[in-house]
Amino acid sequence: MRERAQGMHSGREAGLQRCRTLIQTSSKCIRHVHRHQFVEADVLLVEAKGLAKAAREALAPYPELYHAGFLQDAEKEMVEAAGVLAIVRGEPYPTADYLGVGTMAYLNGMGEAASEVRRFALDEMRKGKLDEAERILGLMEGIYDELISFDYPDGMTGGLRRTCDALRPVIERTRSDLTASVTQHALVHELRETRARLEKG
Repeated sequence: MRERAQGMHSGREAGLQRCRTLIQTSSKCIRHVHRHQFVEADVLLVEAKGLAKAAREALAPYPELYHAGFLQDAEKEMVEAAGVLAIVRGEPYPTADYLGVGTMAYLNGMGEAASEVRRFALDEMRKGKLDEAERILGLMEGIYDELISFDYPDGMTGGLRRTCDALRPVIERTRSDLTASVTQHALVHELRETRARLEKG
């Protein structure tokens, strides 16, 4: 028993360290996406997948630890990074199997990704790229509609209902911001046309 306990302790420490690094790497990946540095983001996502695999391998011999909350939390951060990258680039979403994560870590991570891309949508609005912002908003709504259909107890979903509750107002604010931007751009266009007509007349 002492030998196994020591093994569990060593596995836990190794898993924790890799999970901490995984969270940091996933966060860096998202920052690069917001900066449109997609090559760097791709490299970091590959690194994150390797870290997640190493963390799972460290914990796998000990079922008591394998389903520990810190592993799922770290996996969720990686899913968020992968989801943000896919949404922004208009690519198919990576699957849970591709990322090697559990179902609930995947679902919660995609919910976080849908919230995170609001920032990217706002940046696109400021640049006048309203079509792109509208595309991203549509994907946010699509993710929400899918996630809300997983109507199971929180103990099973890892708090997916809370993730959805947090995502909904983010979508509403983004829709409101986009509507205001569209109206503003239309007004500016109309004023320019009116001025052009006056100058000709």
